[in-house]
Amino acid sequence: MPFEPMPQDVLNGVSTDYYDAQPVGLMDRWQPMTDWADARLAAKLEPYCKVNVGRIGPRVLGRDRAGRGLSGINMASQDYLSLGSHPKLLAAAAAAARRFGVHSAGSPAQMGLTTLATSLEERIAEFLSLADATVFSTGWGAGYGAIRTLVREGDHVLIDVLANACLHEAASASGALVHRFSHCSTEAVAARLDWLRENEPFAGILVVTEGVFSMNSDMPDLAALQAICRRHDATLCVDVAHDLGVMGETGRGVIEMQGMTGQIDVVMGSFSKAFASNGGFVASNHPALKLALRYACSTHTLTNALSPVQAAVVLAALDIVESAEGAERRARLMDNSLRLRDGLTKGGFQVLGQPSAIVPVGLGRHSRARRLTADVLAHGALVNLVEHPVVPRNGCRWQLQTMADHSADDIDAFVAIAEAARMQMEPYSLIEAAS
Repeated sequence: MPFEPMPQDVLNGVSTDYYDAQPVGLMDRWQPMTDWADARLAAKLEPYCKVNVGRIGPRVLGRDRAGRGLSGINMASQDYLSLGSHPKLLAAAAAAARRFGVHSAGSPAQMGLTTLATSLEERIAEFLSLADATVFSTGWGAGYGAIRTLVREGDHVLIDVLANACLHEAASASGALVHRFSHCSTEAVAARLDWLRENEPFAGILVVTEGVFSMNSDMPDLAALQAICRRHDATLCVDVAHDLGVMGETGRGVIEMQGMTGQIDVVMGSFSKAFASNGGFVASNHPALKLALRYACSTHTLTNALSPVQAAVVLAALDIVESAEGAERRARLMDNSLRLRDGLTKGGFQVLGQPSAIVPVGLGRHSRARRLTADVLAHGALVNLVEHPVVPRNGCRWQLQTMADHSADDIDAFVAIAEAARMQMEPYSLIEAAS
């Protein structure tokens, strides 16, 4: 987009600057932020709340929050294996709807389970080489519920600073003492566990990390963390939302890649990335966790169960993940990720982390990131911009999401669009940096 003067708050402000805690009216407190977001929208610098008008795919049609049309190469959807419109999944959904209807109509602790949901629990446990799994209606609920069920006041939670918000919120709400450790730092975990066990030998301790961190596309040393936890009688919980199904020789993710299949204390994840459905799960070898989640986990016990349609879709997706087709899709996905990372690096962008379905691109200042994002959206590429408070101030980034069905031409065309936007921005970046 042409460089034009913009109000500084639109270019540089962040959402947390515009929350006003003073008004007595609780909803009135959000009016300053709404006004600011609307000003961004009017300036075509609002990247959020995009709406799809058709199926998710490598190229999509959509609208922005003002209803203005968007179209082009889709790097903003988390359908990593391109299964969202797969004929086998559509057929499975239709068959489940005909047999069970479309609604679970109850909690898993009451009458909400179907044989599809219980079959899915068995399949997920078998896939992970763990004794049992419990399926949730959302991945967020699975992560939040697992932590709230496992720990309570008097316990301790050690959690990676970049772990998903649901995990941090659960830890904070649990009543346990929360220790946030440096990102992917095995040494920090070991040192804190040494200190805790010396000072509180009988406290319950949960260590929380992820397989692939979506903001950085990097991975912890799970084998080392599990060994440290065993030495200190602590429990390790790993969120595999972004790697299960899409990484590893057989699709079992980073746990498989690190030789830890069936050996992690608690594995939780989401179906929304590789398995083309809402929902999530918690799995373990411990015989007591299943009923603890069924009877005493609010995000499982007190909400409706996964619908039969969603359970059928995940089962069909799991069939593909475990097949030769799944292996071929994972290979294409990784080829696309490597091609995108290489092209953007050569184009002068800061590409973060290690190869996965996610390609994070550091953009820096809010003003630069917003202009770049507006430019690529205007020229046929859909991206997600991540800003403060999700990342540090002026640490903005694109969270690009590759799919198996992206073609080499899609990848190269996106790189060309992004590089053209960056080249156009450089003179103005120098002006802004000097001002």
